[in-house]
Amino acid sequence: MKVLVTGRLPEEVISLIKADHEVVANELDRPMPREEILRHLSDKDGLLSMVTEKIDAELMDSGPNLKMIANYGVGYDNIDLEAATARGIKVSNTPGVLTEATADVTFALILAVARRIVEGDRLVRAGGFKVWAPLLFLGIDVSGKTLGIIGLGQIGKAVARRARGFGMAILYHGRHRIEETEEKALGTAYVDLSTLLSQADFVSLHVPLTDQTRYLIGRKELEMMKPTAYLINASRGPVVDETALLEALRAKKIVGAGLDVYEREPYLTPGLSDLENVVLLPHVGSATIETRTKMAELAAKNLLEGLAGRVPPNCLNCRR
Repeated sequence: MKVLVTGRLPEEVISLIKADHEVVANELDRPMPREEILRHLSDKDGLLSMVTEKIDAELMDSGPNLKMIANYGVGYDNIDLEAATARGIKVSNTPGVLTEATADVTFALILAVARRIVEGDRLVRAGGFKVWAPLLFLGIDVSGKTLGIIGLGQIGKAVARRARGFGMAILYHGRHRIEETEEKALGTAYVDLSTLLSQADFVSLHVPLTDQTRYLIGRKELEMMKPTAYLINASRGPVVDETALLEALRAKKIVGAGLDVYEREPYLTPGLSDLENVVLLPHVGSATIETRTKMAELAAKNLLEGLAGRVPPNCLNCRR
């Protein structure tokens, strides 16, 4: 069969697919333009797509032979799952393998904003470190503070495990409450959203992007947070109203933020990059050699299983 791979993946993973199928693969470290994807899909049976690409009905219809879409990423809000199901196209994602890496980046953001790591780096590089003094460049302790986790899925739980090592009190909120035994093991307490926002020193977001979570954090929610609190987002950009966040940061309604994702990624709301009290990362939650390789391998496995007529391990719309 014929396969399109829209992102540059390790050669060993491409070779794995090539062992059974004819492959057209992106060999550049840049997104494949949508027009190019549309053109290539005309005779393709399988698509290994990137999480940043919009896989909608128009794109699917450009590939009348499509049987399988393997998404390289755990989130799949970029794919019209209903349209794929209606066309008999299997869709998969890559959960599990990026949990620990994303939790690491979340905690890196917490530490960076609390201890002003990026500000300090810029100061030293610019030659601004002239003297040490007791009250210069103060941050806040992370140890002993309260962490509020919104969305206690696998990544949220991994963040909670790290927070325990810092002796943090951990609150969480989500669609479902976990078992009491697991709450105790993680050292977490379930609260409603307003309580979490009003009590947490750090609010960390770990929810998928859905109609219900879009703009989950807006002006009203930011007003509920402590003026000494920080917002951390390593989930999906549109979960936060970025304009409202910019206003809150400028007005010091919250003290800072750490972001790995953006509402109109890769573009920032104008003015956000001018602020000293926000740390900005280029969507690197899963960006380790080990994790990105595992993601590629899992996406390839899903693709090959689907093209073979079997149910992929991580199928999102298959009847089992």
